[in-house]
Amino acid sequence: MSTHDTTRRAFLVRASVVAGSVAGAGLLPDASAQNLEQHQDANAPAPATHAPGAAYGTFFNPQDAATVAAFTERLMPGAPGKPGARDAAVLTYIDLALSGAYAELQDFYRRGLTQLDAYCRSTHNETFARLDAGRQDAVITALEQGKATGFTWPTAQAFFETVRTHTIEGLFADPVYGGNKDFNGWRLVGFPGGQAVYTPADLQNRQAFTRAPMIGLQSASAEGFGATGPAKPTT
Repeated sequence: MSTHDTTRRAFLVRASVVAGSVAGAGLLPDASAQNLEQHQDANAPAPATHAPGAAYGTFFNPQDAATVAAFTERLMPGAPGKPGARDAAVLTYIDLALSGAYAELQDFYRRGLTQLDAYCRSTHNETFARLDAGRQDAVITALEQGKATGFTWPTAQAFFETVRTHTIEGLFADPVYGGNKDFNGWRLVGFPGGQAVYTPADLQNRQAFTRAPMIGLQSASAEGFGATGPAKPTT
């Protein structure tokens, strides 16, 4: 098994713990929520966010977007026929979440990304997004193990765990939240989405449900309540 496949396998094993919970909604990881208010700087300037529809999203600037895209792709790298974080638009999911449900984590991300690039410059003389895949993996391992220096708040491990959790959410949450593009995350694990009707035979069947196309909240809403939504993709 290649290193590439090993990385994907390790991520999916961890993701399986929470994938069922994020299929319909996001999770706020304890690592980022713990004592969050105690670390907010009362004298810090107001967050400088982008307007909805801006070229680089609603929250991330170009540099931070490149870092998060590279980071999440190393957590769940794509391969031919195997979608990764980029294929599932995980960056879009996190960007939208930080402008909405996770707005309280904006400073957490901003400071974490600043510390990440400072660590990369001090150890590799380059920002994270410009490192090759091997060095990016080494940096991520250092974060996960709490060995990356220069982190105060958030800690290296807290930042890693939060980005990993949000990557899982972006892969497996309903596409209405911006991630799981083209149902790539659900297709990866064989999840059929929220079907409108299951027959008694469906409920008793122990095999994977494959009769109907995958649908998400937006598609179900369009069918059930007349709202505008995307057409069902074919399987």
